[in-house]
Amino acid sequence: QVHLEESGGGSVQAGGSLTLSCAASGNTYSRFCMGWFRQAPGKQREGVAGIWTGSTRTYYADFAKGRFTVSRDNAKNTMNLTMSSLKPEDTAVYYCVFRESVCSWYDSGTFKNWGQGTQVTVSS
Repeated sequence: QVHLEESGGGSVQAGGSLTLSCAASGNTYSRFCMGWFRQAPGKQREGVAGIWTGSTRTYYADFAKGRFTVSRDNAKNTMNLTMSSLKPEDTAVYYCVFRESVCSWYDSGTFKNWGQGTQVTVSS
């Protein structure tokens, strides 16, 4: 079992930046997926960005490419999501997720470990 705790959400004006952090604790795994989903009001959860340690590539949703960056601090067991050029449509609750095997960033059901979520609000 892995416990995830997000921080760093808040309110920002369009064009601004925010960095979300996710601290992981509990069991450790050599192969895992870790990243971010988000859910806007009235919409389904969607994958934002993440890593699979079995690959060198990082997944980014089309809306995140060029604006969002995922980074890891292995020593601290944390993952950051740095978001820039934020738009009002980025307003959502952002969740850190973890799976101890290969995953799908298109299917939130593949993830059993979720953080409590952090609200990001972008005003125009």
